Amino acid sequence: MKMKPKYYLISNLVVALFFGCSSTTRYSRINDYSEKDTRINNINVLEVKTGTASFYAEEFDGKKTASDEIYDMNDLTAAHPSYPFNTLVKVINLSNGKSIEVRINDRMPQFKERIIDLSLEAAKKIDMINAGIQEVKVEVLKWGE
Repeated sequence: MKMKPKYYLISNLVVALFFGCSSTTRYSRINDYSEKDTRINNINVLEVKTGTASFYAEEFDGKKTASDEIYDMNDLTAAHPSYPFNTLVKVINLSNGKSIEVRINDRMPQFKERIIDLSLEAAKKIDMINAGIQEVKVEVLKWGE
């Protein structure tokens, strides 16, 4: 039995509508990327900045910081021009992918492109001692007071 062209067209239309309306999970690289930007290991990243990091050590060791703490170059701390004290940030060395979480407890002078000044210990953990300064990404994990 030969199908009439009108029925052939209607049956193809029904099949197309059936499969076109099926419920499949849509995947979008854009949506996936933006979700990873704001949520990493179930931690909300509140702000992300990239720029140059430096470190400070012996000259300031044992001296008072802007937060009235005593600077210990062996602690995992950092200076930032404006973040509130006790803000927790993750610093990622962009040349090797190594990262460290530090607490902001000091201020630093504002240099063009310089976004954070790490303690000696923090700089060691991400292998930036030999370079002196390093391109980094800073992710705010928790705002301080």
